[in-house]
Amino acid sequence: MTDATYRRVLLKLSGEAFADRDNSISPVVVASIADQLVDVAGTLGVEVGVTVGGGNIFRGTSPQATGMDRSSADSMGMLATVINALALQDAVEKRGLQTRVQSAVEMAEICEPYIRRRAIRHLEKGRLVIFAAGLGAPYFSTDTAAAQRALEIGAEAILKGTKVDGVYDKDPKQHPDAVRFEELTYRDVQVQGLKVMDETAISLCKDNGLPILVFDLLVEGNIRRIVTGEPIGTLVHAGHTN
Repeated sequence: MTDATYRRVLLKLSGEAFADRDNSISPVVVASIADQLVDVAGTLGVEVGVTVGGGNIFRGTSPQATGMDRSSADSMGMLATVINALALQDAVEKRGLQTRVQSAVEMAEICEPYIRRRAIRHLEKGRLVIFAAGLGAPYFSTDTAAAQRALEIGAEAILKGTKVDGVYDKDPKQHPDAVRFEELTYRDVQVQGLKVMDETAISLCKDNGLPILVFDLLVEGNIRRIVTGEPIGTLVHAGHTN
């Protein structure tokens, strides 16, 4: 591995990261993500797991699910994550990098079941592993699934790819005076109610000292910049802010 700060990482992608304004799955966006993953995993040799959301297609807590049983709605959301995972797998493999999709809900015809030791073995062999279907249970978000999977595979950091260049004190799209944080502690996030990951995910990361790096996924080359230690985005960790 060359010039990489992290040996193994977990990239968290929201479902919205896959979409543009007119498309629930944007081929342009998926291609950009795939290019970056092939560069980082294939060229730098960083071992990369990816957890995908499904909010671009269906989310169990969205207005689409109004009136539905929560367990049923969340199950639909889990299936939506598998669709995104397969789209990403196809794009990455067309670029020559081997992948495996592992689902927390068994569907043997299209992907592997999630097995921790098998996932780690795939990573060690240089394969990209895409984790789908959350934790396979309702009431748990893909944020929580990302934190859980990152800890299980021994990732050194969670990379949270978003459409914003870090964590702000308020929505930068609505407030031109919003201030971006370079560093935050887990406690800062909890006390200030900042939208980094959900409370369960933050608690898991805090309890296990797992850093979170929030960055703009759609800037070409940003995944490489993050894994090689460039100070972009916002770092959430146990230390004190500057």
